[in-house]
Amino acid sequence: MAKDIEVGGTEYGAKDYQDPPPAPLIDPEELGKWSLYRAVIAEFIATLLFLYITVLTVIGYKSQSATDECGGVGILGIAWAFGGMIFVLVYCTAGISGGHINPAVTFGLFLARKVSLVRAVLYIIAQCLGAISGVGLVKAFQKAYYVRYGGGANELAAGYSTGTGLAAEIIGTFVLVYTVFSATDPKRNARDSHIPVLAPLPIGFAVFMVHLATIPITGTGINPARSFGAAVIYGKDKAWDDHWIFWVGPFIGAAIAAIYHQYILRAGAVKALGSFRSSSY
Repeated sequence: MAKDIEVGGTEYGAKDYQDPPPAPLIDPEELGKWSLYRAVIAEFIATLLFLYITVLTVIGYKSQSATDECGGVGILGIAWAFGGMIFVLVYCTAGISGGHINPAVTFGLFLARKVSLVRAVLYIIAQCLGAISGVGLVKAFQKAYYVRYGGGANELAAGYSTGTGLAAEIIGTFVLVYTVFSATDPKRNARDSHIPVLAPLPIGFAVFMVHLATIPITGTGINPARSFGAAVIYGKDKAWDDHWIFWVGPFIGAAIAAIYHQYILRAGAVKALGSFRSSSY
């Protein structure tokens, strides 16, 4: 086991650290555990609440700004709503399900062998159903405003190409998933035990910053469940025209973040090569 004690020339009492074993690809025993279903329910409820609050914020802003250009919370307020809700919900559910609330995050963690295939599939289904339910509540409570102001659905803004929208989703999701890996890295407790980190805070702040940058381009997806739920309930053709961007972009961004963190920053590729060389002698 390695012991990291030198940081900036100062010695800290570091803990011994060993990488946790990778999650099995398929774990049939997991299906018989209540902890799995409890986590799936937590993901469903968290995504429902996330979409309910954030889509209500978007609809409220559009309805207020329609009569007063300076009215409403503005793009800054929308970004705060998304980032703030992620902070709150990740904090509430991290100890139960890991607080993914996003199929792209689940996909990235699956690629890094942090969750099994069974858990990943169930999480993504729960997240999509939760998103549909959350937006459905918004439509039920504010049907007139909901239909009039676009239902909070993601669309590629006029003047931007498909390639630009896809790139915005890839880069935005990379920022988010990279932050998730960094904020939840178990090695941080050993190497940087002198730096207290509340993981939901940087994750929520990453969502906030990405929304500031990409709301004018795609309305900011970076979460396929968020885009899917809004498109299903809104049901108009324009919500589906470029919908593939909001799945392909986030999944590519999540995959790049997983590879970058696991195989470059954490030297997974070097460790694998070293293990291979050792076994060949």
